[in-house]
Amino acid sequence: MLSNIGIPGLILILVLALIIFGPKKLPEIGRAVGQTLREFKKSARELTSDMTEDVQKDMKEVKDTASK
Repeated sequence: MLSNIGIPGLILILVLALIIFGPKKLPEIGRAVGQTLREFKKSARELTSDMTEDVQKDMKEVKDTASK
């Protein structure tokens, strides 16, 4: 998705953001976006690890049942 923007498009977006939000708001917006992405990654990682644990638990139960 972002690979199609290119450097000129990225510069244009940054200039527009600077004009719209001003130099004082951009760092705050950047921090908020970074924090949101960090929380999303953390949640996705936790969800993945929970699912992996559940699958491993189920596989162990199946093996235990099959060996009886």
